[in-house]
Amino acid sequence: MTVQLQAAPPPSATSIAHADGPRLLADIGGTNARFALETGAGSIERIAVLPCGGYSTLAAALRAYLQLPELAGAGQIRHAAIAIANPVDGDLVRMTNHHWEFSIAGLQQECGFDTLLVVNDFSALACALPHLGAQQKRQVGGGAARAHAALGLLGAGTGLGVSGLIPAGDGWSALRSEGGHVTFSPASDAELAILRFAWTEFDHVSAERLLSGVGIELIYRALAHHGGRPDERLGVAEIVRRALAGECALCDQVIEAFCGMLGTVAGNLAITLGAQGGIYIGGGIVPRLGERFARSSFRARFEQKGRFVNYLAQVPTFVITAEYPAFLGVSAILADKLATTPGAC
Repeated sequence: MTVQLQAAPPPSATSIAHADGPRLLADIGGTNARFALETGAGSIERIAVLPCGGYSTLAAALRAYLQLPELAGAGQIRHAAIAIANPVDGDLVRMTNHHWEFSIAGLQQECGFDTLLVVNDFSALACALPHLGAQQKRQVGGGAARAHAALGLLGAGTGLGVSGLIPAGDGWSALRSEGGHVTFSPASDAELAILRFAWTEFDHVSAERLLSGVGIELIYRALAHHGGRPDERLGVAEIVRRALAGECALCDQVIEAFCGMLGTVAGNLAITLGAQGGIYIGGGIVPRLGERFARSSFRARFEQKGRFVNYLAQVPTFVITAEYPAFLGVSAILADKLATTPGAC
């Protein structure tokens, strides 16, 4: 399988090479595995994106990256950190949205790393939030972030990731959350119809069942059934394409329902965390919606909390537009681990 390196963010002008050699960073989702080398603080390069389905194990994908000709001469890699779309509790990791499973200690030994950290991908992405520049995020709606206040994070892709940052002394503490699996709660008759349709396929309908790539497909089937319209069994990419091109009223209705539901879940997260520092939207789906997301019902539904509408109107919401934001977070976590006196991210 041919793997091509992706364009990397420009290195920091003040970056100093790590004295102990380059560090391996990875962001493992249910669909793609992204790898990079960090040669110095802020210098992330040699990025490659590998399809998870092309490799039998994470170790095989990692070896494929390390054996790329472009990595020749990079030197020994002693330290590595992996962000993965899965709970991480103990040594054994079994992915929820892919078939890979592995032992952290076994993977470390197999690859010869002195240090190997494996963390939840949205915990890593949460640690990236304080490092995002103005050009790496886009505000949707009003509100202004309060300094030293909690931040909330969620993002739809293969699944629905949820996390947050809580102020901890001079730094932050990232939440290890699986909030995407909370029970979905409808907020309209149309959403109740979608839920009833989903119940015909699943005993438990979580937020992730609907706010994900396969969730968009489920919403499409549900609305087609509810409206007595033909179900063309479209995939998520085609649903989004037709909606953005204005070719299909049903597809546009699906995207609108998705955005509204995401607004409700984001508002729930803001209230739960007291996230007056803002709510950030990551994942692979929303950034692709562009202006369609900005003019959707997302922000109205975010604020639609009865007596708490004024509270939420003051909380800003941002779409993360940085191409590889998780690398920033996992880099911060690894740097903290290797520091003489580690603290929060």
